[in-house]
Amino acid sequence: MSKLIEFASNGEMNRFLKFALVGTLGAVVDFSVLNLLVLFFGMPKEYANLISVTCAIFSNFTWNRLWTFPESRDHPVHISFGKFALVNLAGLAINQFVFVMTDSLIFEEIFPHPIDYNLAKVTAVVVVLFWNFFANRRWTYREIE
Repeated sequence: MSKLIEFASNGEMNRFLKFALVGTLGAVVDFSVLNLLVLFFGMPKEYANLISVTCAIFSNFTWNRLWTFPESRDHPVHISFGKFALVNLAGLAINQFVFVMTDSLIFEEIFPHPIDYNLAKVTAVVVVLFWNFFANRRWTYREIE
């Protein structure tokens, strides 16, 4: 409980909310690219998800560097992006696993296309949001107060 109070009182909650807003923009990019690739280009949703998440990673890095963690601009971009990319590659693996599993085991059986994979995508995005924030906060942006 004391960790939660410390989290809320030292500005981390504000930073988390900014991170979540940036993530929301990234989710718009992610869902847009996913649906564009699946519905208009006929790409299999599993491959389209890999591309859409990658596009969202670039968007999220840019906005987190500019707004959520502006102090990170004092560090070389290639080092910050390298750390961010590694954390987000793990997030991509988690996202892909949750996306494929929830789509094939739950949503595909219940909902019509494209609702099925979009619900799986929502599930994956919510799960990965927490991984990405805490892993990036502890490693990529650890020196930022």
